[in-house]
Amino acid sequence: MSGGPPKGLPSTGPHSLLDMPHPLAGSSSEEAVGGDSTPSPDLLMARSFGDKDLILPNGGTPAGTSSPASSSSLLNRLQLDDDIDGETRDLFVTVDDPKKHVCTMETYITYRITTKSTRVEFDLPEYSVRRRYQDFDWLRNKLEESQPTHLIPPLPEKFVVKGVVDRFSEEFVETRRKALDKFLKRITDHPVLSFNEHFNVFLTAKDLNAYKKQGMALLTRVGESVKHVTGGYKLRSRPLEFAAIGDYLDTFALKLGTIDRIAQRIIKEEIEYLVELREYGPVYSTWSALEGELAEPLEGVSACIGNCSTALEELTDDMTEDFLPVLREYILYSDSMKGGKDHTCGLTSKAYK
Repeated sequence: MSGGPPKGLPSTGPHSLLDMPHPLAGSSSEEAVGGDSTPSPDLLMARSFGDKDLILPNGGTPAGTSSPASSSSLLNRLQLDDDIDGETRDLFVTVDDPKKHVCTMETYITYRITTKSTRVEFDLPEYSVRRRYQDFDWLRNKLEESQPTHLIPPLPEKFVVKGVVDRFSEEFVETRRKALDKFLKRITDHPVLSFNEHFNVFLTAKDLNAYKKQGMALLTRVGESVKHVTGGYKLRSRPLEFAAIGDYLDTFALKLGTIDRIAQRIIKEEIEYLVELREYGPVYSTWSALEGELAEPLEGVSACIGNCSTALEELTDDMTEDFLPVLREYILYSDSMKGGKDHTCGLTSKAYK
């Protein structure tokens, strides 16, 4: 590759996100002429796992009431349930029914994970287990360790989101449940991650803590040894692709953080303005009752203030429920990529030598 890494945008200044250069955009004349782009190898990867049988400790609680359904009937039912794109899906996962547990040492929330599948890796067609947040965190760490060349979907933030006082409130728990459900659905739809052994155990094991302890006995020690060896491997010259991606991600995350702060400030000011409008509108209604000649125009002003209040409330709700969550997901994905690119860089750099 003859071109150097593209120049990143400065952290401040009136620059648009649309002006940010792509990290792998070529700067040489040869790359400019050959504009044909090829898709990522991950996108072309077929689901060829027929030769790999996973023997797993499936101890989940079956959710069926009577005899289990046959694979063919279950497949037809699942296909009817989610036949949006005309594709037959063989794995469905949902997160629901959060419950609060109060113990002597701690208080925490668990979520019910319901799995329906026709894959041969599952002993039963349906499972129902309960998991807490730290179990989701364990799953993500295991996926990062076992699939270092794949981007693992991010988890929702572990600590209380800014502005939420009670992490056991219904609003916060429901927001986290939706985020955890989206996290598992993204893994389920992935052609590689959905076949991961740890993901299977997470969905089916009745006692996940026992599996964690079993893995700590041997696998973790081996993994730490490998990580120690690979961690000591220092590159004299990092490939330009990874340097460019690193600069791009740093700039991208900085811009997203700025947008997030501005959006929160706008929402705060909109809420304060909405309170004033709601107090201001009734004044004109009361005034119109005292002024016979001005009653009609004063009532018109009061109605306009009411319409403005309704529109501003809808705008604030849209930004809070639709815009900010998506923006924060981009920030989490950016952090995931920055955390995974160094590991991938080490693997790819060895291929260069």
